[in-house]
Amino acid sequence: MRIGESVLRPDGPAKARGDFVYSSDLRVDGMLWGATVRSPHPYARIVSIDTMEAGAMPGVKAVLTHQDVPGRNLYGLEIEDQPVLASEVVRYWGEAVALVAAEHPEQARRAAEKLRVEYEVLQPVTDPDYALTSDAPRLHPDGNITRRVKIRHGEADPTADIVVKGEYEIGMQDQAPLGPESGLAIPDGEGGVDLHIATQWLHIDQKQLAGVLGLPPEKVRLTMAGIGGAFGAREDLSMQAHACMLALKTGRPVKISYSRTESFVGHVHRHPGRLIYEHGANRDGRLVYVKARILLDGGAYASSSTAVIANASCFAAGPYRCPNANIDGMVVYTNNPPCGAMRGFGSVQNCYAHEAQMDKLAEALGMDPVELRMRNALETGDEMITGQVIDGPVPVAELLRRVLSMPLPASGEFSGRAGRVLDGLVPQGEGGDVELTSRPGGVSNATHGESVVRGVGYAVGFKNIGYSEGFDDYSTARVRLSVADGRPRVEVHTASAEVGQGLVTVQAQIAATEIGVTDVVVLNADTRVGSSGSSSASRQTYITGGAVKAASEAVRERVLELAQSELRAASGLRIENDAVVDAVGNQVIALATLLGDAVIDETREFRPRRTHHLDPETGQANAHMQYAFAAHRAVVDVDTELGLIKVVELATAQDVGKAINPIAVQGQLEGGAAQGLGLAVMEEIQVKDGVIRNASFTDYLLPTILDMPPVRMDILELGDPNSPYGLKGVGEPPTISSGPAIVAAIRAATGREITRVPVRPHDLTL
Repeated sequence: MRIGESVLRPDGPAKARGDFVYSSDLRVDGMLWGATVRSPHPYARIVSIDTMEAGAMPGVKAVLTHQDVPGRNLYGLEIEDQPVLASEVVRYWGEAVALVAAEHPEQARRAAEKLRVEYEVLQPVTDPDYALTSDAPRLHPDGNITRRVKIRHGEADPTADIVVKGEYEIGMQDQAPLGPESGLAIPDGEGGVDLHIATQWLHIDQKQLAGVLGLPPEKVRLTMAGIGGAFGAREDLSMQAHACMLALKTGRPVKISYSRTESFVGHVHRHPGRLIYEHGANRDGRLVYVKARILLDGGAYASSSTAVIANASCFAAGPYRCPNANIDGMVVYTNNPPCGAMRGFGSVQNCYAHEAQMDKLAEALGMDPVELRMRNALETGDEMITGQVIDGPVPVAELLRRVLSMPLPASGEFSGRAGRVLDGLVPQGEGGDVELTSRPGGVSNATHGESVVRGVGYAVGFKNIGYSEGFDDYSTARVRLSVADGRPRVEVHTASAEVGQGLVTVQAQIAATEIGVTDVVVLNADTRVGSSGSSSASRQTYITGGAVKAASEAVRERVLELAQSELRAASGLRIENDAVVDAVGNQVIALATLLGDAVIDETREFRPRRTHHLDPETGQANAHMQYAFAAHRAVVDVDTELGLIKVVELATAQDVGKAINPIAVQGQLEGGAAQGLGLAVMEEIQVKDGVIRNASFTDYLLPTILDMPPVRMDILELGDPNSPYGLKGVGEPPTISSGPAIVAAIRAATGREITRVPVRPHDLTL
């Protein structure tokens, strides 16, 4: 089990059998159930709260309001602006107002229904453009602008031979983790609490909870519970503080587990956006400038909005050389549901816009859209619009060449270039029969495919890896070597959250590679060890992997020092297959024999290179530590009569630096593409007047196995000189450019402009 080998996930069999213990499966004797009272209005003043009837209900042990918050009634990832329980005003539909704990979940639910809250209903602010006007009410004390980012690069007023403009709209996407928010809080009887929770960032939860509960951090202990997906939805607090408050109040363990509907209001979503772009180029296709106004709707509270708008602005021009840029990015407060982190944030929204603009510019120039992209592709040593010079491999043109050269699927006459390729495509089964499941709309397609056309589209995107703008990004790892049952065993302990990305396997592979021991155990993550940061920003393999590598190297060096001291052996010793061997591979001593009862324990922190804040006036700075790039080609069939879409195939090329676990990398590329497909053609939270109208998996459409096409992939390992093993973050780039490639293929097939995602049937027929 070494780096570079494909290793199966240890939790795979249990999940396949249905035996895996998720956070929603946790239970202990004497446990109470918590329920949350939520606002039925997107914007209202709280006039009064009457808990008497709810408190008198059978089985009820506690009813809590904002008056019962023991510490600070505010929390937030970047700005502490969200109340644990609303006190004076509710700012979004579903905001938490009160809590109930009871012996049975149904008793808690019924008591919550009996809690009486009198509201003075206010007119909600649901349009982000209106939120910017002087007529809009101030939703927060500092106004409605959460953050404004300005990028000013090159000339202030450049001119170009060819100018294209466009306006684009991105819908609100849900992370849709299959496991809803849940956890179990257990009071320790001494004023502290142990929380078993499915989260992305144990230590930031601990920090916020300590403030809310009025406790020192060491009295709030968190342990990672089984998680059913995350994708950014679990970076913020949801039920953590509520369960802890009820547990400390009642002196009994309290479990809270959201329903699917409650989950839709219990976590943040992807920011919807409105993007206005202008591209200028010379007649030879060289970009001269990019201008953009990016407006994101952050909803009622800040969450990760300040980082999201920074990314949307920094990467607004795409992975292209752009000598002049004028970018204005804003994220605003509204009374819509709060928005925050979701896979590829910021870069997902702007990629739809800058890639549509490149296709539009290619058409205006009479140039092939792939050729235009390659002509302007960033290279090593080029300067971004933030003024940062990119070092390390920058294979934008090579990625495009790779996807362009991949064979195309059958049915149709293809050149491989983007465009509409054939009308009347009817996928055939055996004997010439129509293969119904291959049509747009599947077996529900009511036609014979007479109106099916096929298109091919391309897109390329990029994003920062890890935290940016001066954030102190680091991770801590503890590695312990001892003898167990007569064999050497390595234990790896970090606080990094395994959210389905395969991080447990990566940590074991790194420790096994560095120490040379076959028995490696990765302990469950908790706050007994130092912070590992968040499982987000595609950073954990880089940062926590770096920490595990450093701690493992320290353990190895101590073992070799012990061997040389005890055996007076020559230099050149190393550890292989549980033994100390000499320079030519001959065993010197079994590691278990050398260690005996000794334990070697090392803890290390790993920090990547520093980053810096964007200049508030120009947006210039070395703000990011690493960049990852991916390109996609999509082949799409469109039934122009019914407005139905079938993604026939996706092809991708991505530089991953070094594939620590190749099979897991493949899974990331496929999974990321699935979420990109979802936003492109089906996934959208429908919000009307601040109220979510489709808060269920019946009405919120998700890709299924019938929607997901085969994915051709070309994985490059070009090596980053600044990272452990040369690796790059992998998880987010597949989500960034897959969707824009699908939309480009739809445009190519139909000839329609398509400026909004997800693409709806009436966008193709009316």
